Amino acid sequence: MKESDWQSRLAPLGLEPVGDPQALAGGDIAAVSRLETRQGAVIVKRDDPEALRLEAEGLQALRDADSGLVVPAVIALDDDLLVMEALDSGAPRRPARLGEGLRRLHAVAGPYHGWPRDNRCGPTPQRNTPDSDGRAFQRERRLLALGEACRQRGLLDAAAGERLAMIAARLEEWLPDAEPQLVHGDLWSGNVLYTPDGPALIDPAVYYHYPEVDLAMLTLFGRPGEAFFEAYWDGEPPADWPRRERLFQLYPLLNHLYLFGGGYRAAVTATLDALGG
Repeated sequence: MKESDWQSRLAPLGLEPVGDPQALAGGDIAAVSRLETRQGAVIVKRDDPEALRLEAEGLQALRDADSGLVVPAVIALDDDLLVMEALDSGAPRRPARLGEGLRRLHAVAGPYHGWPRDNRCGPTPQRNTPDSDGRAFQRERRLLALGEACRQRGLLDAAAGERLAMIAARLEEWLPDAEPQLVHGDLWSGNVLYTPDGPALIDPAVYYHYPEVDLAMLTLFGRPGEAFFEAYWDGEPPADWPRRERLFQLYPLLNHLYLFGGGYRAAVTATLDALGG
């Protein structure tokens, strides 16, 4: 978008751009830029209007949770533009504050497992049809739904699909029928920023469910450190946490298989093996 176009799009929103926008990494899903304005630095995303509306809704849900974590404010939503507060990253890591904040976020209870609307995890459509039982929600809206999507792309063979279905059928044995709680929904390390004001969360895919889905995603491609877990658990973790961690990593692994192809097949297979599927 030319500078004159930025001027014409942002002026009605009360923003006066200064200079050209700076494209940011992560624009494979949406075009993301940092832009200096006379009102302060902002982040501007261009994407499908409905996707941006859902992201803005998710950011507001995280802000309303009052967790102590930093969440960028939505400044404006205008058709295919989402304008947000810019956050300065690169501050020292504070994993204990992240753990404390995430525990407070997960204390926000929901009326059901799911969300009033479907959204997406990255570019993948995410079904959120509410269910009173978290086991049924995880089975039908997450594992089997994404497993079938992978099968249709030829990424999951019949044998692996049957193993996944066997694990999904056992969720009532493994999980309690717990109260649904607010989750970020796509909490990989790239969606956590360390700012001068503390840890920040971006790019949510919110819904109500078992809070361990966020923890499992956060540990899938790295570890946040023991200080994080000490602050989050504020005591002892559940005795079956290692199995729950593997179980809740299945959905993001299937999502990576769906998005990026067979390079993630081995990780899905290893997780099925670990769960006895």
